Amino acid sequence: MISFILTAKRLLKALWKSFRHKVFKSLFFTLVFIILSGTLFYTRIEGWALLDSIYFSVVSLIPSGFDTGLSPATNLGKLFTMMYLIVGVGVMIGLIVMIGKAVIDFDKTDDEKN
Repeated sequence: MISFILTAKRLLKALWKSFRHKVFKSLFFTLVFIILSGTLFYTRIEGWALLDSIYFSVVSLIPSGFDTGLSPATNLGKLFTMMYLIVGVGVMIGLIVMIGKAVIDFDKTDDEKN
């Protein structure tokens, strides 16, 4: 539990540091917009509950191969999901890379201080 808290603290500090960069802000708000658009689409077109829509919108963009148990049933939903994933996965990977770089840079500055 302590390691989780320390890791979460390090991650939050790296996120705070990352928000100073214009590219990070741009990727972050673009990702928020993409997730919001996916959530609204799946809620309205597929008729999913709000939490299911948010869950699918986020988890499907994380490159993990995790099965959500949800999939679009309509042809429009399938077409939207293909485009959603093509655009969203690229933005998500870019954001994850920047966060990872910030965590590594954060660790380097801590090592240099000691």
